[in-house]
Amino acid sequence: MRHAELAKGPLDLPFLMLVLLLLGIGLIMLLSASSYAALYEKVAGYNPTEGKMGDPYYFFKHQAGFALVGVAIMLGISHFDYQKMRIYSVPVLAFSFLLLILVKIPGIGVVANHARRWLRIGIFFGPTYQPSEIAKLGVILFFAAGLSKRRSGVPKFKRRLPYYWEQARLLAYQSDLAELVPYGVVLVLVAGLVAWEPHLSGAILICAAGASILFAAGIKLGWFVLGGALVSAVGWFAISVLGYNSSRLAVWMDPWSDPSDTGYQTIQSIYAVSSGGLSGLGFGMSRQKYLYLPEEQNDFIFAVICEELGFIGATLLVILFALLVIRGYWLALHSRDRFGSLLVVGITTVLAVQVFLNMAVVLNLIPNTGISLPFFSYGGTALLIQLAEMGVILSVSRQIAPPK
Repeated sequence: MRHAELAKGPLDLPFLMLVLLLLGIGLIMLLSASSYAALYEKVAGYNPTEGKMGDPYYFFKHQAGFALVGVAIMLGISHFDYQKMRIYSVPVLAFSFLLLILVKIPGIGVVANHARRWLRIGIFFGPTYQPSEIAKLGVILFFAAGLSKRRSGVPKFKRRLPYYWEQARLLAYQSDLAELVPYGVVLVLVAGLVAWEPHLSGAILICAAGASILFAAGIKLGWFVLGGALVSAVGWFAISVLGYNSSRLAVWMDPWSDPSDTGYQTIQSIYAVSSGGLSGLGFGMSRQKYLYLPEEQNDFIFAVICEELGFIGATLLVILFALLVIRGYWLALHSRDRFGSLLVVGITTVLAVQVFLNMAVVLNLIPNTGISLPFFSYGGTALLIQLAEMGVILSVSRQIAPPK
């Protein structure tokens, strides 16, 4: 059946409801986590010389505005034929690559917390945004569009080569090496630029997106074992020999070794999580949000959730995210074609890995990598892109054949 003849069915209601539920809870928790910090933020109107406090609803109102726009974008994209997204795969990847280069140019890239990860583009996109968010989508589109055309076996070539070269070419295709090399080069370049910012968690997410699509496309498992070994070796060399982020690792292993500086945020996060207990202190009753916990409305909002809603509330939140991820993979398995399936696999995997990394950082299970919690952390551009990606999944769901 031709794509023009595909019937546009209804949206996948369970997936849509899970997204809207997480978004609604995220806005409510952002209101609680950010209300006190906004009093002392200049962007919220804080002016100590005039004795003026900031607007306690500043972060909530801005995020709610982006959420409304994001939901409209999500529903709009859901009515867009995802097959037409193939033609945008190369332009989006090239555009994101250009933005990642611009980040490193002094005067264009914005430096914060010893990292150059942001670009400043006018009022429409907010003060700053991270090009790595666009790079994740670019990698997903590029990999899904290319690997959806993958065919098993060795293609027929018109030109014959000498015997040894012919055997080498045959081996390259039989082992998947010929297909793996161009995608590997793209992944190394994009992830390398993101890691150079430095933004290790962003590089991990981009690698996870590419690897998940390669796996779903049928690339042999041995290459993933080899890739994991190489990444581990490079990581060990960077940390042990070059001393890359060795101080961050030391703080992760013992935050109390520097409690007033590098270990302060982790310690305050641990206090927040532990004080929540089983049922929490109650909504709005967090103590750590009173300027004790840095980034309480952003990367560490999950700590406030644990403090206010306790183990029970945090567990229910994890279950909601798990249901969203499971539903995403279910839609990938039932997708009408390989392109839609690979798109959903890439987007869902990035979401799952990002949620895990954020919660693991808050619980000090892994070193602090500076990563936000989808639908919860403050950040308008990131929220728009996340909801746009959910729209892509919903677009795929509309073309799933109904059960007979």
